[in-house]
Amino acid sequence: MASEAKASGDAQTEEETAKPPEGGLAAADTREDGAEDETPATVDDQTEDVESLRGAIEEAQREIASLEDRALRAAAEAENVRRRADRSIENARKYALERFVEDLLPAVDSFERAVEAASGHAKGEGSEATAEASAIAEGIELSLKLLLGAMERQGIAVVDPIGAPFDPNLHEAMTMVDNAEVEPGSVVDVFQKGYTVNGRLIRPARVIVARQPEVSEPVEPASDEPEADAT
Repeated sequence: MASEAKASGDAQTEEETAKPPEGGLAAADTREDGAEDETPATVDDQTEDVESLRGAIEEAQREIASLEDRALRAAAEAENVRRRADRSIENARKYALERFVEDLLPAVDSFERAVEAASGHAKGEGSEATAEASAIAEGIELSLKLLLGAMERQGIAVVDPIGAPFDPNLHEAMTMVDNAEVEPGSVVDVFQKGYTVNGRLIRPARVIVARQPEVSEPVEPASDEPEADAT
């Protein structure tokens, strides 16, 4: 009997040990249910966060592209302004002498006329006055050369087109003359020389232009024989 009782007690103890507590099972079930309820909400939140970040990145990229475009436009505009300023400065430097040259040209013309007049007087022979005129002509001519050299160093060039074809951009035709010895349209004489400043015309050269002479038809001599009477 004692052995049976002991065996019965051992079996009951093993059954109680194997049986899980009621509270523990309930707690485990509760945790599993909670995990199942929380998982869909967490995935949805993460999806929303990803979409939000993606939208923010796209907006930032658009903003960067817009800023880059503005920067390129601003750089191009600044370059255009710089080029315009450089051109203005260059033009001011090149053509600042225009008014001064315009006022100076009458003096240069007077020098040239004085040289011609003095040279004409110096062509005589055997008189003291002629020697003095020759010395004066040489002095005036030297002064004119010095003046023209200084003008050339400043970019001022003389337009003296004798023998050259007429150029309406540089010449002003005062008249035309018949001349069979030169090409039609050539400059045969210059009334007044022209001048340019750094390639820009200040005063055109006033010139005489050659043209082809008209060829007259030969006139047949009149016949001295009497006309025959018509009968």
